[in-house]
Amino acid sequence: MNGMAFSELTPTAFAARAAAVFADRPAVVDGGLRFTYAELWQRSTRLAGALAAHGVRPGDRVAVLAPNTHVLLEAHYGVPLAGAVLVALNTRLAPAEIAYILGHSGAATVVVDAEYRDLLAAALRADPSLRPTVVESGGGADAYEALLAAADPLALPVADEKSLLSLNYTSGTTGRPKGVMYHHRGAYLQALAMAYQAKLDTSSRYLWTLPMFHTNGWCFPWAVTAAGGVHHCLRKVDAAAIWRAIREDGVTHFCAAPTVLAMLAADPAAGLPAEREHRVQAFAGGAPPAPALLAELGAAGVEIHHLYGLTETFGPAVVCAPQPEWRGLPAERRAALTARQGIANIVAEPVRVVDESGTDVPADGAALGEIVLRGNNVMLGYYRDPEATAAACTADGWFRTGDLGVLHPDGYVELRDRAKDVIISGGENVTSVEVEHTLARHPAVLDAAVVGAPHPKWGEVPVAYVTLRAGTSADEAELIAFVRDRIAKFKAPHRVVFGDLPKTSTGKIQKALLRTHAAGPLGTEPWHRENT
Repeated sequence: MNGMAFSELTPTAFAARAAAVFADRPAVVDGGLRFTYAELWQRSTRLAGALAAHGVRPGDRVAVLAPNTHVLLEAHYGVPLAGAVLVALNTRLAPAEIAYILGHSGAATVVVDAEYRDLLAAALRADPSLRPTVVESGGGADAYEALLAAADPLALPVADEKSLLSLNYTSGTTGRPKGVMYHHRGAYLQALAMAYQAKLDTSSRYLWTLPMFHTNGWCFPWAVTAAGGVHHCLRKVDAAAIWRAIREDGVTHFCAAPTVLAMLAADPAAGLPAEREHRVQAFAGGAPPAPALLAELGAAGVEIHHLYGLTETFGPAVVCAPQPEWRGLPAERRAALTARQGIANIVAEPVRVVDESGTDVPADGAALGEIVLRGNNVMLGYYRDPEATAAACTADGWFRTGDLGVLHPDGYVELRDRAKDVIISGGENVTSVEVEHTLARHPAVLDAAVVGAPHPKWGEVPVAYVTLRAGTSADEAELIAFVRDRIAKFKAPHRVVFGDLPKTSTGKIQKALLRTHAAGPLGTEPWHRENT
């Protein structure tokens, strides 16, 4: 191909461009720190140089354990500029889970925020074979800043746009973390899609309520930079802090799980100042926000847009793009339309819903099938797991989401069930199998099943159904504590129901019955026996 007609796509190009055309414009607000786009580029290239000087080579994995600060944002540029692969670690995981990811990814370097030094230390104690180079940011002596100050800038070109950019770990159906492989091309195009769908521009001020360690922040670390907007970092999600940022800093956009939206609506200080001309645009993933919540936040000046995607699809592959004609519809009908998952984003191929044979179901809003996706914003596969990669792909080359839904006549898809039994709690994915396996490690547990139950704050929470071994005893508090001690606390069941589990004639647990039971008052099924 003629060299002048093609260049490899990489999201780091957005920072290089921004440094040239938006050099003196504000790029990052992080507490008392302020960086322009020229400074963001300089810091990112110095991070790349520092990593290379300390032995990081192209293809090596660099892990970052940090909240939404400028350090994690810079890593989204500096790590790939060194030719390395970014592994952003979930700060809510248990030490053993972090140890597994470090070991599986082979990360030899870890940048850690001082707040999480103890968590990292516990993870390294959990697996003594791990001996990464650790660079601490913040705290008394800021090793990270010292490294940047002493480093020479580096920006390696990308030789292959389909090469590995980052690894994002997700539990999957077996509960064992899988490393989802992102490529440069996919992140570049998904970032452009997010900038387009969110209507970002140089006047945008984006608040980091969504963790950057979640699917690389839905690619917004690159999308906001592409648009020349301002990144407003937020270490902890707090309703008062979010409203303060909206009022005082002029925040225009943010992404969040439904639980964060509920927190905002419930805050006593909810609402935009009277002189504010423009509404805040919020993008919600996970379960569709309740119509009452949409109305409540709408009255407070926040317009919510519903999105759908998975770690395997670089975040939101589907957007519920509103049609102008919907504005004149009755509120109930409008809420039903906006609660659907929607249509493929601008860089993805159209969404399909297929039956067990792989044939598209009728677009009648009733025929149930599996949602399948394809396009540049779909993963390369699972790192070091060819079997899982093959299982995730249909015979004709589409990604199997494992989610069941229907396709409406207007082309909008609507989720109906989660075939993978993943519970979305506060925006976090909780794999029921992982919790079940943890419960099964308790000596008194004979059998266990975990399902999601509706929750007014978290959207869903895990509920465990447990059969105890004959001659043993255990109570609810004991089992919940047992799980919390072994995996991330947010994965622990909020309730434990004791008794024989309902099963089919072939011995399979009837989780549909358990979900129905968990959604209603306890004691409504003949197999229920509480706290025995």
